[in-house]
Parts: sequence; C-alpha cells; structure tokens
Amino acid sequence: MAHTFWHKQVSKPLFPDLLWSKPENKQHAGKLLIIGGHAHGFAAPAQAYTIAEKTGIGIARVLLPDHLRSQLTKLQGNTLAAEFAPSTPSGGFATLAVAEMLGASAWADGVLLAGDFGRNSETAVVLEKLVSKNSGIMTATKDAVEYFLNAPAAVIDRANTCFVLTMAQLQKLATSAKFSHAITFGMDLLQLVDTLHEFTTKHRLHIIVKHHATILVAVNGQVSTTATKLGPEDSWRVVTASAAAVWWLQNPNKPYEALTTAVYEATNKL
Repeated sequence: MAHTFWHKQVSKPLFPDLLWSKPENKQHAGKLLIIGGHAHGFAAPAQAYTIAEKTGIGIARVLLPDHLRSQLTKLQGNTLAAEFAPSTPSGGFATLAVAEMLGASAWADGVLLAGDFGRNSETAVVLEKLVSKNSGIMTATKDAVEYFLNAPAAVIDRANTCFVLTMAQLQKLATSAKFSHAITFGMDLLQLVDTLHEFTTKHRLHIIVKHHATILVAVNGQVSTTATKLGPEDSWRVVTASAAAVWWLQNPNKPYEALTTAVYEATNKL
C-alpha cells in the first residue's frame, strides 16, 4: 500500500504557513468555551484555560457546575474567571445545565469538553444533548470521551468533532462502533496509521491519539505522526486538546492542518 495519506512531522512543522498566519490581535483570535469539572475537581478545565491562553485564544470562557462555586471563592489568588451552570446533588452537571451550555456554545467559535466530569448519569444526558443540538467545532478529551464510548453513534459521524484519547479509549470506541479491524496495544506504528486512515475515511470523527512516544492525528483519511516527549496520560491529553481546540477554531476549514500544527506546538512549545 502506498501511504500517500501519511505525513511525518519531524523537526519542523508540516504546515508552517499556519504558524506564520496566526492571529496576533486577540479580537481576531477566536472565542473558546471550555466545559468540565465536578464536585471533586476542576483541574482539567483550569489547565485547559491556561493552555488556551498560551496558545493565543482571543477569549476563553470556562463553564463549571455551580457545586464548585464555593470552592473557587476559597482559593486565594484564583485567576479562573469561571461561570456556573446547574449541578446535581452529587456535583456534576444537571439536566438544567443544557440551556446554559447551548447559549454559551452559540457565542463560541469552538467548544472544548476538557474533562473531570466524573461519572454521573444525568451529566451523560447533558453531554448527549449538547452534542446533538450544537453543530459547531467540538473537541473532547479525558473522561468527556468516556461518555460516548459505549454508544458512539452520536459522535463518530458528527461533523466538526475531535477526540483526543488514549489507546485504550480508541480500542473501546472501535469495538463499540463495530469497526472491522481490532485495535491493540501491540500494533506497530504503520498498522495504527493504516487503521486510523481507514476509520476516519469511513467516519467523520477526527482522532488524536498517543501510541508510545508518537502522537497521531487522523482527519478524513489523512494521518500525521509527531514524535513527542509529552508525559503522563492526563497531562498530554489536556495540553494537546486545548491547543487543538484553539488552532482548529482559528482555521475552521483546515482541520487536518490545524490539528497537526497544534500537536507540533503542544510538543515543542507548551
């Protein structure tokens, strides 16, 4: 098989034009809505906000469950200007939060489901409704992805959707989607490239996954690979997803180029 769809990003960015044309004025750098958090933590959305700022977002808003309001007011020197939506008694997003999410997402050029949602059946309904009623650019990572792995129909053929996920999550996604090829931890890089090419040719979902020391981006059958030193699973996902969300909303018509460039920046600059 001729791998004309595979592009390797080594010491230089594959798409330098995107780096040179990056908006310098915040007024033209886009609006990002970051959603996440539950009663026991909001590290992921807080980190996502920091990375989005470093990546050059114009305006970022953070939406958390209102159960967290008291926790944020106790933090000295807190710089996270969060907004709040209704929460369940256990501290996750409640069904009533859908209206706030849809209103805020209509304002935004892109939405990042940053994670730390916890396990909550009501939150699952909230995220499902958000995905189905909002058609804009949406990036999801960490446990936000988990909510869609058992029933992926809502996302695998949704336009403008990117998952930043682990190999274990990718394996579960492919199994639930009844994909023809098994995804295993023992795959070599070439096998994974071929598999992602086929999966994203068949489905509209964009995928960013790390296999050993390589981050792969797959969009509409095109695959890029970038060697990375980004560390633990939690860390690389939030950093990469946040950079991806910003680059993508700034280049909405070039998802493959934008996501690949985001991986380069996350690996080399953030």
